[in-house]
Amino acid sequence: MNVKLFLLLPLFLFCTAGWHYNLEDAKQLAKKEHKHILLNFSGSDWCGPCIRLRSEIFESEVFKQMADTELILVNADFPRKKKNQLSIPQQKLNDAMADRYNAQGKFPYTLLLDTDGKILKTWDGLPDMTAEDFTIEVRNGIYSDR
Repeated sequence: MNVKLFLLLPLFLFCTAGWHYNLEDAKQLAKKEHKHILLNFSGSDWCGPCIRLRSEIFESEVFKQMADTELILVNADFPRKKKNQLSIPQQKLNDAMADRYNAQGKFPYTLLLDTDGKILKTWDGLPDMTAEDFTIEVRNGIYSDR
C-alpha cells in the first residue's frame, strides 16, 4: 500500500464512518431518529489533541456503540494543509457552524446538542478521561435532556 494512502486512511475512516458534515441535515435526522447531536470541531491534519480525541475516544468501541444508538455525529474540520483543503461549499458550512458554536476557534471543541441545536454540554480541548468516562458523560447529558 502506498505510504501516503496508508497515513491518510485513519482520516478517511474518521470522515466516513457515521460522521455528517451539515448541521442542518443532522438536526433533521436527529429529530427523525430521536437522537442527540455531537458536534466536533477539529483540525484533522495539524491539531495533535484533535487527532488523539479521534483515535482515543471517537474510534473506541465503547463510544462507537453508544453513538450508533444515541447520537448523530457532526464534524466541522478545519485542515491547514493544501492537499486536505475542503470544498468551498463545505468550508462555508463549517464556517457557519463555527460562527454559531465556536467563535473563539477552539480545537478540539466538542458540543452535545439537542435536536434544535441547543447546547447541552461542551468539552473544551482533549477531555482528560477515558473513552468509557467520556461516553458516560455524553449519556448523562442525553439523559438529563429527556
